[in-house]
Amino acid sequence: MSVVEFQDLPLADRDREWDGSAANRRLRDWAGADHGPNDRYRKAFVWYEPADADKFKGYKFQIADIVDGKLKAVPRAIISAAGVMQGARGGAELPQKDIDGVKRHLARYYAKMGETPPWKDD
Repeated sequence: MSVVEFQDLPLADRDREWDGSAANRRLRDWAGADHGPNDRYRKAFVWYEPADADKFKGYKFQIADIVDGKLKAVPRAIISAAGVMQGARGGAELPQKDIDGVKRHLARYYAKMGETPPWKDD
């Protein structure tokens, strides 16, 4: 399975904007991932492709950013990732065997936010 182990990251403020590109730049600096992903970098994601674990393009669903020098899960990023799992922006191209794991991972952050993930409303 290529679902990243749940990190139980602290949550950033609910109203924090999500800019995935800027967050990824901060993450690379914080993780020291100048030339490729490493274990520290992986913690900000929900899923990665094992065959591309050494390439940035192999990582999907970044849900964390560096806030005050610490890795924190960003509610708007979590909600965005859940939307993709529900078909937004063309949906997710993941192996069928990983979909439930990604949803479980995201659902744990929804629980931390005191909310219900969108697939529970279906």
